[in-house]
Parts: sequence; C-alpha cells; structure tokens
Amino acid sequence: MVTSVPRLVVAAPSSGSGKTTVATGLMAALAARGLAVSPHKVGPDYIDPGYHALATGRAGRNLDAYLCGPELVGPLFAHGARGCDVAVVEGVMGLYDGAAGEGELASTAQVAKLLRAPVVLVVDAASQSRSVAALVHGFASWDPQVRVGGVILNKVASDRHEALLREALESAGVPVLGVLRRAPQVDTPSRHLGLVPVAERRAQAVEAVAAMGAQVAAGCDLEALVALARSAGALPCAAWDAAEALVSPSSPSPGAALPDGPVVALAGGAAFTFSYAEHSELLAAAGAEVVPFDPLRDERLPEGTRGLVVGGGFPEVYAAELSANEPLRKAVAVLAESGAPVAAECAGLLYLCRELDGLPMCGVLDASARMTERLALGYRDAVAVTDSALAAAGTRMRGHEFHRTVVEPGAGAAPAWGVRAPERRVEGFVQRGVHASYLHTHWASEPGVARRFVERCRTS
Repeated sequence: MVTSVPRLVVAAPSSGSGKTTVATGLMAALAARGLAVSPHKVGPDYIDPGYHALATGRAGRNLDAYLCGPELVGPLFAHGARGCDVAVVEGVMGLYDGAAGEGELASTAQVAKLLRAPVVLVVDAASQSRSVAALVHGFASWDPQVRVGGVILNKVASDRHEALLREALESAGVPVLGVLRRAPQVDTPSRHLGLVPVAERRAQAVEAVAAMGAQVAAGCDLEALVALARSAGALPCAAWDAAEALVSPSSPSPGAALPDGPVVALAGGAAFTFSYAEHSELLAAAGAEVVPFDPLRDERLPEGTRGLVVGGGFPEVYAAELSANEPLRKAVAVLAESGAPVAAECAGLLYLCRELDGLPMCGVLDASARMTERLALGYRDAVAVTDSALAAAGTRMRGHEFHRTVVEPGAGAAPAWGVRAPERRVEGFVQRGVHASYLHTHWASEPGVARRFVERCRTS
C-alpha cells in the first residue's frame, strides 16, 4: 500500500532553537485554515504531543526508531495520518542527533529519510547574521539523503537584522519560508523534566497554542510550506493497525472478536499524562474495554475493573493530592492484592510504592520513593527476567528512562527487567499480577504484551 499524505519535518540545529513553537504554531495555523492536520513527534517525548493535540484536535503521536524500530516509523505515521490533509512532524534535539553511540538511529534525520519527507530547519538567529548561511549550508549538505527544503528564522531582532539574514542565505540555496520575531508571550513554562504538560495548565496552554498559531501565520509563508509538504510524494507502506498487529501464529484471531471484554482502568489526569495512544488501541483491539480515570479526582476505580495501567507523569508534583485520595489508594491496593494485572511505568511505579517523599502512596510495593537532584535519562535495552502479566521471561524490549527519583526496595518482589545500558543491572518489580518499572516502553514494538495483559485480565 502507499501513503500519500503531504508531510514535512520541523527540525533545528540544536535543542532550544524553537522547534516546538514553530511546529505547534504551524499545526495550529494550518488547522485554522480548515485543514485536517496530523501531528507527530520524533522520539519518546510525551509532553510536546499534548500541545500538538491542542493545536490540531487529534492525538499527538510519536515516531521513535529506537523504541519501535525503523521498520515501524512509516506504518505508525500512516496510521496516525489517515484521512488528513497534511502532516507536521516535530523533530528532537538537533537534526542529526540520535541515540547515543548508535549513529543516526532515532535521529530526526533518520525519521525524515524513512518518511521521505522534506525538512524545514528552524534557526535561532538571535546572535548571528552572515554566519547563518554557513550553518544552513552545513546542515543542508551533510547528508544528501536529507532534503532541507526551507528555513524559518527564529528570534529575529529587527527589520535590519532580517535583511542581513536574508541576504546571507541567498548564497546557501535554501529558501527562507518564515521569519519570527522574539515573542515571549508564546513561551511555555518548563520544570525539572521539560515543559509543563497541557493537562496541568489547560487554559494557559490553549492561549499559548493560539499565540503560536498566530505568530506562525503572520511570519511564515503557509502556502509555500504546504507546497513543500506536497512535494514529499508517495510513501510505500501499509498503515499500522492494532488488530492486525496482535495476530500471531499462536494467536491467529485478535482478542476484539471475543465478547465481554474485561475493563482495564487507564490512569490519566494531571498526574499521569505520559501514555502512547497506541497502548489504548492495542488493549481495545485485544478485547479490553479501556476506561480512563483520574487518580487526583476519582475515589473509586471504574466499575468492573479487572486490570490497571498507570503510565508516566509527575506524581511527585501531586504527591500530596494523590496521598490525600485514600479511598482510591486502598482500592488500588485491594485490586493488586487480588492478583489482577497491573502495569505501571515510572510515575505509576512511584504511585504503587509505600511512600513518595514521605507521603503515603498505595503500598502495593514494599518500596520507598524520593526525589533527588540526579537525572536518569536515556534509551535502554531490556529483557524480561521474570514472568509477569505483561511479559514472559525472555521478552526483549527497548525502553526509555527519564526521571529524578530513586526507589529503595524492600522485600517480596522479583525484578522486572535486566537492563544492558548504561550499565548491566536489574530494574523494576514483579509481584503477583503487578509489573512496575521505570522504563517507558512502546507496545507497538511488541504487541504481544497487550494481548498477554488482557488475557490475564480475563482469567485473574
């Protein structure tokens, strides 16, 4: 099959150049013109897609060649872009920066090549004039397979500054598709792990996204950007499908065909904002009824809950509120004690601990969690070392770790993963039906974990 959705990738020479502002603003500006815009983000980031979703009204989706493998980048893109007029892909870090020690793997450049998509380079021009031409020329010529189709100049100080930049870029052979002046009103606040998620500041986030859209519409040539996106041509791949992904030699029929699917409660709200859209889709395709709930507000688990998924987020920011919701903490503990499947990642792990920064949590795990100054960050290769409701021992997956907490374990649980990088170690907890760890994983890379989880929900 072939995907022909017009598309472009918004990249930059380095982090902090303005990719999120330009990508989100472009999504909002195109959506305001009546186009159906498909939003995507390179890498494991959960926060930027929340702003993309506000801009487009569609789920923000990640394209991660490390977590899912390069072979799934095209199919996952085609899945998210179904029925859309144009797709905008926000890059990660600098254009050619990827997984440490892995060459171009997981870089924005690799994803652009896999999607056969032109690149728009966002350049922070605040402290340069003629040098911008050398910078752009270098990025445009470094890899002949990466097509830099235009430049958007960010943080331009004045008309005179703009004229100098444009004059310099005439020799680089890359057209200027937009010029944005310094605009602090579109800045979004950051915290210890990046931008503050949309769910924590929705009203302000709506205003910020609208401001980004207005700035891009005023400063960029939208017609030229859409024309560039249309130049991407056809992408020869079939769209990823959750039900098809679940089919295996040992399970030839997707679970969705079975009646009376078990209720799987999915934690959300401001404290648990990190989740890939494909996880819910895989659970549903495996036959589950996925019911979201908010641990900050809901005092009960959804009616009939047979399994629980608690993803990442910022429980440390909401530790007092989560602790104060004692009825729900007790309900989670009772569910886990019954042996029901529970899958928890990072923030979910902290929530299941006995305490977080001295405040009582669910007490499912005999472990204490606390904030530290040390940042654990990076991709990880992992293998399941203990059979669990999520994965059979020996299952290999790739994950991403991103936190400033430590967990001091007690007794009673087996490790979840053996992790190879940056050092060999075991990580996480398996206890009864609970699988909890720091690793964020993308289930599209190993759909069998969703099928196994739902099957355990049926039988537990």
